[in-house]
Parts: sequence; structure tokens; C-alpha cells
Amino acid sequence: MTNFAELPVAVIGAGPVGLAAASHLVERGLTPLVFEAGPAVGHAVRDWGHVRLFSPWRFNVDGAARRLLAAAGWHAPDADGVPTGRDVVERYLAPLAALPGMAPHLRLGARVVAVTRLGRDKARDDGRDAAPFAVVWRDAAGIERRSLARAVIDASGTWTRPNPMGVDGLAVPGEAAAADRIAHGLPDVLGRDRDRHAGRHVLVVGGGHSAINVVLDLLRLREEVATTRVTWALRRPGIERLLGGGLNDQLPERGNLGTAALRAIETGAVTLLAPFAAEAIARDGDGLTVEARQGETPIRLAVDRIVVATGFRPDLSLARELRVALDPVVEAPPALAPLIDPNLHSCGTVPPHGARELAHPEAGFYVAGAKSYGRAPTFLMATGHEQVRSIVAEIAGDHAAASRVELVLPETGVCNGGPAAPVRDAPKATSCCGTAA
Repeated sequence: MTNFAELPVAVIGAGPVGLAAASHLVERGLTPLVFEAGPAVGHAVRDWGHVRLFSPWRFNVDGAARRLLAAAGWHAPDADGVPTGRDVVERYLAPLAALPGMAPHLRLGARVVAVTRLGRDKARDDGRDAAPFAVVWRDAAGIERRSLARAVIDASGTWTRPNPMGVDGLAVPGEAAAADRIAHGLPDVLGRDRDRHAGRHVLVVGGGHSAINVVLDLLRLREEVATTRVTWALRRPGIERLLGGGLNDQLPERGNLGTAALRAIETGAVTLLAPFAAEAIARDGDGLTVEARQGETPIRLAVDRIVVATGFRPDLSLARELRVALDPVVEAPPALAPLIDPNLHSCGTVPPHGARELAHPEAGFYVAGAKSYGRAPTFLMATGHEQVRSIVAEIAGDHAAASRVELVLPETGVCNGGPAAPVRDAPKATSCCGTAA
């Protein structure tokens, strides 16, 4: 007979939020079992390690993790310094994972493929909440294994599931066949991926901060290789949503991105197309031909490379045999969705939230971090830290701590140009960005 209370808590993903969850579990005397699909912690963060975060170190180190590291003699980075993704891994996540209280509980090269209740599929009711979770995973050799857990925190993120180029949510015809000339997310155009973009005509598709980062890096590349050309395609009309809050944004790195993007547009450093809808991609010698529409006007572009920076979406297959409730629009928990739905709320901060808002009908199963936001693009790392603090408190039976808010987010100006749209069932807010009163 399995002693439910003695089972570990499974944490899927050893990125910033997953390791924060593990830190809170260790601090509360609970045993984490952390599964990381990559060969090392922070594997997804390493992919965008060249990118500087919006927020300074003070917002990027979880409280429990800081206490565990400090007890081991860790020297914290300057709280006001703004790290790159590589800094976060090398100066924070790697030392945290190496702690004696953490390292034995990590499973690297361990890809979780499914989570279920032991002996019960989704439709079976009897004794469901008392049955342990069975986490099905494949090790680095591809061997399938199963581990039991008392609760599961899915912090696997969305990095491996980039959105396609099509405005309808699907890949456009020819997109898959041209995959070797299309990058997704945040390619390192000044470093690892330089040779693929230098001296090329690059089409960047997307209107968020990832797209801005790529465009600005390509312009820096053009200063070294003058034949580099940049065309920037926005799938929505107007540029207001990508400009950021400028000096009004308490995360100045984010505001600066918007300011720099506007300058590039005004000076003609980039060719701007908006609204843009790709309809087909075809190979043309060493390049690509893109059939599209700019508004109602058909256009044809000859480019060498495409960067699709249109955001990410969650992989929902892991929880197919669990009772999960998701908003039909953003694919986030129903209580969280109205706070982050980009159709209603386009800002960079939302009210702090925790176990209550992230709960699913499957007791003991939680999704945290970027994946908890589904398709919404407004996630901040500090929000994930607050999520897992609350979730772990709930798992530990400390309901008072689970319901308490222990996070103050920076104010942001990353909002729609006009008045804030009404937010369905949202807490009262003091600003367009929904910072709780």
C-alpha cells in the first residue's frame, strides 16, 4: 500500500518557476521530484540566453530559492542589475540545482509524456482524490518509466510550442516545407545564428517584445553587414501595442524596447507592413517567396529568411487523462483567464494570483509559470514565483499562506492606447494593467 503523504511532489520543468517550486517544497520539508526534458536545468532559457530580461534581478530570484542559496554562501547579484537569460542560468539556476538538498531530486533528460491517476482514467470517479498521480516519462535513453506523486506542478513552459505564421492559428501552406529557412522565437542573430542572417533579407513576423528584440538585433547586424535588410510584418493594424510604456514603465528595459522600435520605424530603418496576413510560402532558389495580404492588398515578398515571433502556446497533451478546466480562448484556468485575455487586457502585469485561481477539477494538479497563461503573452517571472509559493503552501495544508498575496509587481505602461477594456469578473484595479487595489 502506497503511503500517499510520503510521496514526492512532481515538478515538470527545471526552469526558473520549476526550480522555485522545488525550493518552496524543500523549505517546507516536502520532497520534490523534478523532471527536466533538457540535458541541464534552464534548458529553454539557455536557448534565449542572449536576450536581456525586462526586469532586474530583484524580480527574478524566488524568495525560497534565495534563502536556500544564501544559507550555502551564495552571493546574490546586484538587485538593480538586469540579467540576460544566460546570466539567470549560470548565476542563479545552476547554483540552485547544485545544492545538496536539490540535486538528488532532479531528473535530467527526462521528458514527461503523460500524467494520470494510478489505476483511474479521466472518467472514473471512485477514490480518485486519494489515488496518487502516475507520471509517465522517458529518460535520456528513451526508456519509458513511471513515478508516483502526491501532487503535480506542471511548469514545463511553452518554449517548445511556438505559434505558426498564419493569422488563423495554423501554419500557412509551404511553412513546414521551408522550415530550414524559418526560425521561431528569438534566434541569436548576433551570435550563434549570425551566418544565417547576415547580408540577407529577413522578414520578421510578430508584434510583441520577441519580435522587437529580433528586429533591433538585425539592425545592429546591419551596422556590421550593410547588405542586411529587415522587413517587419505586424499581423494586427497599428503599432500602439508594441511601443511599451517608455519612461512610464517601471520595467525600463521593456519601455526602452518600444521606444527603440518606434525610432526604427520613424527613420525607415525597417520596412513596416501592417496589417499583414501570410497566405503561402514557396522556395525560390536560395530564397523564399511569400504571398500575403497587407490589409486588402495582395503583395508578394522575396526574402531569404523568415523569423516567426508570434508567441507560443501550451502543450495540453500531458494532462489528457486528468480533469482539467481551461478557458476556451486563452487556454488558461477559468479563474485566471479574464485577467490575462489579450482581447480584454493587453498589459504587462496582472493581479498576483495563486492556488485558488490556478486550481483544476483534478485536486492536486496545477499548471504554473508561462504555461499557466496559455496563449496570453503577458507573463512575468515574478508572477510565477508567487504562483508556486501559493501552490506549495496549499499542498502543504497551509491554506492561510496559500491565500495570502506576497508579491508587489512593478507598474507598467504596456497597455492599449485607449481606455482599458472591461475585465470579466476581475478584481478591482487601480490602473489599466489590473494591479490589485
